[in-house]
Amino acid sequence: MPHSTWMRYFSPSPGHRRLGLVCLGVGFQEGALPTVGPRALDHHVAVVVTRGRGWFSYGGRPAVPVAAPVLLWLVPGVEHHYAPDPATGWDEAFVDFTGGGVAAYTDLGYITPHSPVVPLGGTTEVRAVVEGIARAARRESPLLDVEAAAAVHALLVALRHARLEVGPRGDTVMEVLARDALLPIPVAGHAARLGMSLAELRAAVRRITGEGVKEYLLGIRLARAKELLVRTDLPVAAVARRVGYEDPSYFSRLFSRRVGLPPARFREQRRGW
Repeated sequence: MPHSTWMRYFSPSPGHRRLGLVCLGVGFQEGALPTVGPRALDHHVAVVVTRGRGWFSYGGRPAVPVAAPVLLWLVPGVEHHYAPDPATGWDEAFVDFTGGGVAAYTDLGYITPHSPVVPLGGTTEVRAVVEGIARAARRESPLLDVEAAAAVHALLVALRHARLEVGPRGDTVMEVLARDALLPIPVAGHAARLGMSLAELRAAVRRITGEGVKEYLLGIRLARAKELLVRTDLPVAAVARRVGYEDPSYFSRLFSRRVGLPPARFREQRRGW
């Protein structure tokens, strides 16, 4: 089976590196590609396999089978070794990047060096971002390094959206949590509704968002509480109940700590605009 390759590599200036992330390269490959490695790099690469299957070895561990759609994380200093199945080949898109912003994205769970094989639910959004970088490179845009740097941020968000995170019953974990976030039930109750153990739910949410389950639910609840405070005349106690808190005093303390203002004061300020 033949293969085809298109790629471009960039050399961002020190000024561009101050943007937090910079793109070092972009490419598309299709077909029976040659084996990669074993090797280690000095920067990050997101390899998105959009069709086909193959194998992947990371950090000297035994090779594991992989099948599209899947993301392979290559991180600095860690040996990797991979190839598509010669019988089927695979299609991939890749982006090389580096920068100080990598640490923050890793802390938030967007980059997962300890889970380098990430199943995806789809690749449409991801491929659109990569194609945007490729278009800028093909037309030799004078703004290429800035456009590509912005696209790396967009790519990490798109990859986060594309992750396939499901519970044993096939429910998408984050969709169910978002849907049920305002219910007055504890975290253990959310885990039970998903058919997961508490540890499994905590690990999934941490892997996806970089936050704990309580922090994630609190963000959704406070966003809804802000809407109710600004758009309705409901008393604070009623707002608290609407977003899952039976104790209005506890709700007010949480709101004040996260927002910096008590609920009533937040309402006064926003309505004064």
